[in-house]
Amino acid sequence: MAAPHPHIICVPDSFKGSATAAEAAAALARGAQQVFPQAAVVELPFADGGEGTLETLLATWGTQAEEVRAVDAIGRPISALFGRSPDGRTAVIEAAQANGLPQVSDVDLQPLRADSYGVGMIAAHVLDEVEEILLCIGGSASTDGGTGLLRALGARFLDAAGREVEPGGQGLAHITEIDDTELHPRARQARWRIAVDVDNPLTGPRGAAAVFGPQKGAAAEDIAVLDAGLAQLASVLSTHSDASERAGSVAAEQLCAREGHGAAGGVPVTLTALLGAETVPGAQLVAEAVGLAETLAPADLVLTGEGSLDSQSLAGKVVDAVLRCTPEGVPVVAVAGTVKLTPAECRRAGLSAAFSIAPGAAQLETLLQKAVPLIEDTAAHACSLAATGWCSADSI
Repeated sequence: MAAPHPHIICVPDSFKGSATAAEAAAALARGAQQVFPQAAVVELPFADGGEGTLETLLATWGTQAEEVRAVDAIGRPISALFGRSPDGRTAVIEAAQANGLPQVSDVDLQPLRADSYGVGMIAAHVLDEVEEILLCIGGSASTDGGTGLLRALGARFLDAAGREVEPGGQGLAHITEIDDTELHPRARQARWRIAVDVDNPLTGPRGAAAVFGPQKGAAAEDIAVLDAGLAQLASVLSTHSDASERAGSVAAEQLCAREGHGAAGGVPVTLTALLGAETVPGAQLVAEAVGLAETLAPADLVLTGEGSLDSQSLAGKVVDAVLRCTPEGVPVVAVAGTVKLTPAECRRAGLSAAFSIAPGAAQLETLLQKAVPLIEDTAAHACSLAATGWCSADSI
């Protein structure tokens, strides 16, 4: 017999293009309450270092977003948001505010030209006022290895003739020297932590260009240009005197192969080499900031989810963080736009079940438009099964 007052915790990521994390959490909660009207249901919108991380952290901290002038990935003026911790010592920059795909969705994507300069403009605005920058880099439209960000902070990337290379990924292959003599004086004094949501290396078949280039508009020939450019950037960084000192004379091959360096078009490689930045799994960082483990401690059932549940979901993203923080024996159910994991893969990961919100054959546009009510309905179906005692939690 199902207990009438279970603790149900709803911890989803956003469903990109259709529901924010907060909207998804509320929909999961409504679905749970259809079946368990007396349940103690907690909504905890979550993020993994990509879009939505700024909103999640500010909601936890109780601070307000601030606005600053920047440019988008192709150089057009925009207003971008950033945040600060309650003590004012940490600035949170969500890179997608400046170089995100949504900002350039009104024009044809320009994978070779797009860059991260606008992200650097936000950083330059706050560097004199904070001790730490938490840079959340998911959802970028650029593959420039973070060179645009560093250019906004005063660095110059030069070709063999001593001229600045073209911005974006198109210029990377021509870089032979880095001039950081005019770098912002606070750039190396501040602590940089980069929240990454993937473990991809910089180059190769799992690299920034090959895996993420197509979603940024890169054709096969563009991917080849970008991959070669990122490899050249790593080569120059490995021999740059200050970078070598900070990175411990890391070889170019190591810079290319290091997990996470392929995130957001390679942004981490230049920041770790030139600024001594640290990379941190985004979901882990957010979990610590919002007290995820403490919130999940009394759970009888956990509902999580995201737009697409696939192998990447289990490699440092929201679902993975939820599974790691959920007490042993508590069922975790995922609700997603699409489920690309087999039942066996779900079981091995620790998921009790996974449900797609698609009510049979459906157009993607329909799913995007009706995602919120479909999330609610799917959560209700999952909880109806839980009420029959299909899962192992004694209290449900």
